[in-house]
Formats: sequence, structure tokens, C-alpha cells
Amino acid sequence: MVLTYNRADQVLDTLGELTGLPDRIHTVVVDNASRDGAAERIAKAYPHVEVLRAPRNLGAAGRNLGVEHVMTEYVAFCDDDTWWRPGSLTRAVEILDAAPRVAVLNARVVVDEHNALDETCERMRASPLPRDGLPGPALIGFMASACVFRTEVFRRVGGYEPRLFIGGEETMVSLDVLMLGHAIVYADELVLYHYPSPLRDSRQRRTLLARNAAWIAWMRLPWAETVGTVLQAVRVLRTERMLFRVSSD
Repeated sequence: MVLTYNRADQVLDTLGELTGLPDRIHTVVVDNASRDGAAERIAKAYPHVEVLRAPRNLGAAGRNLGVEHVMTEYVAFCDDDTWWRPGSLTRAVEILDAAPRVAVLNARVVVDEHNALDETCERMRASPLPRDGLPGPALIGFMASACVFRTEVFRRVGGYEPRLFIGGEETMVSLDVLMLGHAIVYADELVLYHYPSPLRDSRQRRTLLARNAAWIAWMRLPWAETVGTVLQAVRVLRTERMLFRVSSD
């Protein structure tokens, strides 16, 4: 499943990679109400790709819309600037079939033409958590655009909280997955290519990350941990001069 918003050229390139995979997959694109004609261009260039148009920009929760429509046991996520290496999705199915406790596999993300390992994946690879028979390092989180999920578990936890929009939105889902007794695993043999889009608002993303961390702490964590997270969020928002101006679109 591919999530896209106002990146028509990039999503078309990504679909070129995904539709050429030897893996047997059904490709679904969720268009988050793009204003650049992305949905129309996808339908014309790739008529066999299913395109779902969100009524507005739902942020990360656009993925919920996509999962409502899939009929498969597993769903692999990527964004319009990421795509899977041939064979990775087939291997993901094999791993999940053999490890029923695992609900989420996080791939190894390599960045741009240099194939540099994403720093988040470096930390995941070195996870100190006990494996307890798992097929890879145990995690307490995952990357929303670089994972393979058990569809039933995603639906059971309710997917992404729409009010978070985007920025650290995986945290609440991760906590809920773990609370159900499932495991999240880093799978180094699954590879996702990431060519970061230049169409990013870094300032807004920093503020949303800070806001969402505080919000999630308030909803899911003990009070002692919540206070520090909220204070850190206020510091970030004040630094970015966005204390009263955080928007979700």
C-alpha cells in the first residue's frame, strides 16, 4: 500500500518500481486528497493499480482507509518516495507465516543512491531487547512507511489516530500492538529503498512530532513520564514559534 499527497511525479516513479516486482502483490494507492492530479495520472498510467481517494488529507490515517479495502492476510506499507526490493515481500510472508506472535516486521531502509543505512534502522538492528525465539531483534516501535503488518492486528488496534495527523504516529499503534501480546521485529533481510522527497516542511514536522509525543504520552503513559514529554514539546513549539499555531494540514 502506498500513501501519497501532492507528489504525482514521485508516486508514478514509485509505482514503476512496485509494479515491476516479481512478488505476487496487489498494489493499492491511497491519495490523501492531492491537488496535483495524482489520482488521475495514476489511473491513466497504471490502470491495474487500485486508487482510493480520501475525502481530505488524513495524514497517516489515510492508511486506515487502505486497510479497510484489502483482502489479504498481510499488508506492506510504503510512501510515495519508498519502494521494496524484489523478493522482500515474498520473504516477509514466509517470516510471518512461521512466527505467528509477530504482528509487524520493520524493513532495513537504505537511503538514496548511496544505499546508506537509515540511522533509525541502525538502532533497531542493535536492539538490546531479548529475542525470545523471534526471527529478529525485538522492537518497541516501527517505521510506518517501511513495515509489513498482519492485517487483522492493524484493524484490531484501530490503525492510526486521525487527530495525530502525521509525525510519530507509529508510537500509539506500537504500544497497542504490544499490549495485545504481539511482537514487533526488525527484519534486516527485508529491504526498502528511500529517496527522500524534497517536498517536505521540516519545521511543521518537528512541531507535529513534539506535539504528538506529548499527546501520546498523555493518553498512554504513566503521569511521571508524561510530564517530561509535555515540557519537551512546549520547548520545541516555543523554539519554532509554533506554540499556538500547530496545524494538521
